[in-house]
Amino acid sequence: MDVQVVGRALSTLPEDDDHPYRTGPWRPQTTEWAADDLDVEGEIPADLDGVYLRNTENPVHPAIELYHPFDGDGMIHLIGFRDGKAFYRNRFIRTDGFLAEQEAGRALWAGIAERREKGIRKDGWGARGGLKDSSSTDVVVHAGVALTSFYQCGEVYRLDPFTLDTLGKADWAPECGVSAHTKVDPRTGELLFFNYTTEAPYMHYGVVDADNRLVHYTEVPLPGPRLPHDMAFTENYAILNDFPLFWEPELLKKGVYAVRFHPEIPSRLGVIPRRGGPGDIRWFEASPTYVLHWINAYEDGDEIVLDGFYQDDPEPADTGEGGVYRRMFRFLALDRMQTRLHRWRLNLVTGEVKEERLTDTITEFGVANTLIGGQRHRYAYAATGVEGWFLLNGLVRHDTETGAEQRYRLPEGVYLSEPAMAPRVGATSEDDGYVLTFTLDMNEDRSDCLIFEASRIEDGPIARVRLPERICSGTHATWAPGSAIPGWHQTESAADALGFRR
Repeated sequence: MDVQVVGRALSTLPEDDDHPYRTGPWRPQTTEWAADDLDVEGEIPADLDGVYLRNTENPVHPAIELYHPFDGDGMIHLIGFRDGKAFYRNRFIRTDGFLAEQEAGRALWAGIAERREKGIRKDGWGARGGLKDSSSTDVVVHAGVALTSFYQCGEVYRLDPFTLDTLGKADWAPECGVSAHTKVDPRTGELLFFNYTTEAPYMHYGVVDADNRLVHYTEVPLPGPRLPHDMAFTENYAILNDFPLFWEPELLKKGVYAVRFHPEIPSRLGVIPRRGGPGDIRWFEASPTYVLHWINAYEDGDEIVLDGFYQDDPEPADTGEGGVYRRMFRFLALDRMQTRLHRWRLNLVTGEVKEERLTDTITEFGVANTLIGGQRHRYAYAATGVEGWFLLNGLVRHDTETGAEQRYRLPEGVYLSEPAMAPRVGATSEDDGYVLTFTLDMNEDRSDCLIFEASRIEDGPIARVRLPERICSGTHATWAPGSAIPGWHQTESAADALGFRR
């Protein structure tokens, strides 16, 4: 392995930090690396070609009062595969908030779990305002550029997919920001997005074309402030949502952002033509729940088929056990929320909604083949979780047609990232490719990228690629084929393309 240190962030965190979400699997990184010819156990397939990108939260300063992991600054990790070799790079996203706090040498904004008035700076970002936009939630690749986003709405930051240098902000992003989960249609090259605020009409929806131009932006009126997190799309429609888990209205009037579940209110799924306006939206009522993440959607005759993770318990009870941080994360522990793969069928002719639980297995952070977004899918690759914690410890391959499942469980003390499904070059079927994930091995103090045959994940990884440092727990990831990255095949090697030898 040829390793270079390319940067470091100023950190004021104490060396003896004992915070439960800044230690162990959440131990932050401050070093930026470039590594060539990574060490490999097994063999990297020659037809695995492209980049796996993952976003993590990496705090560099103590919180003003109460730290929430989503306050951590965004760091992108990239591993590139070409010609049977692998290359790694990681970089902090140079957000306005990150740069300001680096200059100040301390936290300036109140975090997600803190009152706004606690902040040294009262300006900021987010659907509720006054937050630091860490751009640490999601990452996608659109128009040849990596885009990162923040879960409560913020700027969209552009990164060079070769070097991970921050290229500034997307100039098409609305003033009120963009929510975490943008969607890229592999068929048209369009990027679909939404945002939400605490002011009417409370939501907007937009489309950016394959040439990175905002070509559609419209209001989506809601009954009040909501907390949507994800969206889906089909060939002709976008699917938005209005779930009965949102900030308590009476407390919101007092400036308190407390999330409550209202089981007496139905879930609403909004179907809008890809270029539709407010008058074109059709709302479908379904059983009350909350869905953090969708897998995919597609059209089937008169119906839209929508797969996502239904929560049996969107507001787990506070048992008073485990301290403030463990109680806080009952909203992210999969076993507490009881997240299971679920299917909704929305009939565009009759307005009827049919629902079906696809499995009793608790999973989340699932993906389908990256090249079939908006089209019929059969397989979903999802993660299992550690009881009571926001940690992932295994993979499940769901067959939505037969209900069959393949499983792979990591050893105790080893955790994984949201997977990505990377189609093989020249793939001939939906599951013809590889599943990728990064690991956090607390036993060996190391991180690897695991490569699985997508059709046989139960056989275990076919290759383990060593990273130069153990990375921390994070949120979302994506796969981009080499064909989606300008210049990827115009250099002698992928290392040259990724900038490691510049």
